[in-house]
Amino acid sequence: MSVALQYFKALSDETRLRLLHILQRYELSVNELVSILDMGQSRVSRHLKILTGAGLLTSRRDGLWVFYAAAAEGQNHDFIRAVMPFVASDAIMRADMDMAAQIIEERALKTRQFFNAIAEDWDALNNEVLGDFDLAAAVCEALPPACGLAVDLGCGTGAVLERMLPGTEGVIGVDGSPRMLELARRRFPPECTQEGGNVSLRIGELDHLPLRDGEAHFACINLVLHHLSGPMTALREIRRILRPGGLLLVTDFDKHDNEHMRNDYGDRWLGFDVSVLKDLLQEAGFDVRGIRRQPVEKKLALLMALASRSE
Repeated sequence: MSVALQYFKALSDETRLRLLHILQRYELSVNELVSILDMGQSRVSRHLKILTGAGLLTSRRDGLWVFYAAAAEGQNHDFIRAVMPFVASDAIMRADMDMAAQIIEERALKTRQFFNAIAEDWDALNNEVLGDFDLAAAVCEALPPACGLAVDLGCGTGAVLERMLPGTEGVIGVDGSPRMLELARRRFPPECTQEGGNVSLRIGELDHLPLRDGEAHFACINLVLHHLSGPMTALREIRRILRPGGLLLVTDFDKHDNEHMRNDYGDRWLGFDVSVLKDLLQEAGFDVRGIRRQPVEKKLALLMALASRSE
């Protein structure tokens, strides 16, 4: 069968056109797509199977969940880009996209609510996972000599910020949880966090960081990436705020199958394979200097990836 005929047959249905229209912008689970289309799961799954079989969608299994997205490369992607301008953005299509955007926003809201609720217990929860491993010390080891401004993204209660400060000219902590930032502020003398001080605590999301282009010499993002719907968006935003040649340390879980992490810690991804993490960094515009693996508690392991911003 001609590849073109395979593609056109896969799209010869209004529901499959709607699915491809949504999934060319968002990666979504089956349950999320069921909610958007207001259809039964078996019906949606059947259409997803046809589109995936034709190569127009890719699927990613993460524990018990499966996520779908439009093909992002190759002739399949080229075909989608050529065809989609001819798919009318009518009221139904616009409603689909509005629902998808709402679902993404609800994900972010749930994450903020989760971290606000567990802020008081966050350090204890982290210790349950990290055990004897001193994450803050490992971050400090990655700081470049005579480091200028260092940033901790998803800084939580400020434990890493506090340890980084002596080796830098100043630190910035960014978090989406006001409660976390309130607890972080308590770690520092008032003069440090007041205007003109060397500690700045900022509320913000990782896909739109409250920092200027090229403002930071060093950035770290520790045990945060797996909470995000779009890790690539965050990594590209981190690249923006780093000066050319600036260093980034990403610490996150190696790929695992512990579903309890979703409920206990609000995880979105069950870790990352080394190859996946490396590809994400490179695609976001970083040169990967090395990735090491650190076993921790709960039969989990951390990946610690050091990368520099490409020129």
